[in-house]
Amino acid sequence: MSEERIALVTGANQGIGLQIAADLVAHGVTVLVGARDLAKGEAAAREIGERAHAIQLDVTDQASIAAAATRIRGEFGRLDILMNNAGISRAKPNQDFAEAVKTNLLTDAPLDAVRAVFETNVFGVIAVTQAMLPLLREAPAGRIVITASSGASLALNSDPANPHRKMFGNYSVSKTAAHAVMLAFALALEDTNIKVNAACPGFTKTALNNFNGTRSLEEGAREPVRLALIGDDGPTGTFSDENGTVPW
Repeated sequence: MSEERIALVTGANQGIGLQIAADLVAHGVTVLVGARDLAKGEAAAREIGERAHAIQLDVTDQASIAAAATRIRGEFGRLDILMNNAGISRAKPNQDFAEAVKTNLLTDAPLDAVRAVFETNVFGVIAVTQAMLPLLREAPAGRIVITASSGASLALNSDPANPHRKMFGNYSVSKTAAHAVMLAFALALEDTNIKVNAACPGFTKTALNNFNGTRSLEEGAREPVRLALIGDDGPTGTFSDENGTVPW
């Protein structure tokens, strides 16, 4: 069994996931670059360096998840960090952004599109976390981080003064549910050495928003990486960004 910390980052072949993987490697962590397309994962791993290894992982495919868990156990014996980063903002990845914004609203969103977003952003988080828990339990100090969104905060969106609340729709609702999933895992595991938290990267320029974000990938990765590396005195069951606690 390796004594180095082992991390799995889902959706790590691009965007914030790729930056998180690179930053963890810079901290001496061996990182498994989770990607639906293994070739893209391998290209990302080569870009990051020798501590990065590609692993095929589709968070919506139970067989893919099980195979990833089996490989991690066979090659590394445990998992120290699980970064639940994979996410989609719309069912059609190449959809025009203006059209995506319109069909994001639950008044217009086709139900199959709602299900597709929830399949990745909510059920995928549950499925991957459940599959990796036996490995995380064998680590000296397991860490689970979910990439969150302040745009999914019920408190912030309940404020009439918040101009962004007009965007509260399918994607945001799925992330609200993901925050609840994080808290449920944190509460179930609070008597263990596993800490579970949600990190908001802010409005980061990625394919998720057709690169309309205002923050760099380096900025977006800071809070997820910080929570992945917290010590025994660190929090669990929290929702935060670089500025501190984000209201539920």
